[in-house]
Amino acid sequence: MIALRKGSERGHANHGWLDSYHSFSFADYHDPQHMGFGSLRVINEDVVQPGKGFGTHGHRDMEIITYILEGALEHKDSMGNGSVIRPGDVQRMSAGKGVQHSEFNPSQSELVHLLQIWIEPNVIGIQPGYEEKHFDTASRRGRLRLIASSDGRGGSVTIHQDASVYAALIDGAERVTHQLAPQRKAYVHIARGEVSVNGNRLGAGDALKASGESGVVLERGEQAEVLLFDLN
Repeated sequence: MIALRKGSERGHANHGWLDSYHSFSFADYHDPQHMGFGSLRVINEDVVQPGKGFGTHGHRDMEIITYILEGALEHKDSMGNGSVIRPGDVQRMSAGKGVQHSEFNPSQSELVHLLQIWIEPNVIGIQPGYEEKHFDTASRRGRLRLIASSDGRGGSVTIHQDASVYAALIDGAERVTHQLAPQRKAYVHIARGEVSVNGNRLGAGDALKASGESGVVLERGEQAEVLLFDLN
């Protein structure tokens, strides 16, 4: 079964310093039809103004993945980690039994555009953890590059859930196929550009849910940047 989630139908909140679109129910946006998809709980598309950001706050028992599209984001947390991540960088924070962190745009002139992703873990109460990896453009060009997985295979960041997250850049004649094992499902989020997914033309902010399908086909892209979630 294929179901589409149009970007224009997402929840939206503009706080001035933060412009955010919610693919699933989040904060003041609540839609019983969009509470998550399998273990995938949150995809927020955030644009943060220069010099602004999320002050120190806490999380528990959630796998939080940050994917940068444009600009830079400065991270600090109660585990002692501090870094600035940029396009191509993927940050994973396992909140576990509790962690405090902040995320700021360190630039005084440029926006930061990012995806904040939450995946529900299959274990709770663990020690919090942090990891970041860089995936260059070449590794995502015309192919699905594994960026997060349960076992860290292929140099991906490690999450505490039976889920695999892939990133791809699709343009022109490039065509990518992802096979789904029986009982697995996929969520495809278009971060930028346009691409056909299983024959459905999708643009930035749109998504496709696939369950009971043998696979996912990405083709006829126009400068498309895509995330694919393979879920149990």
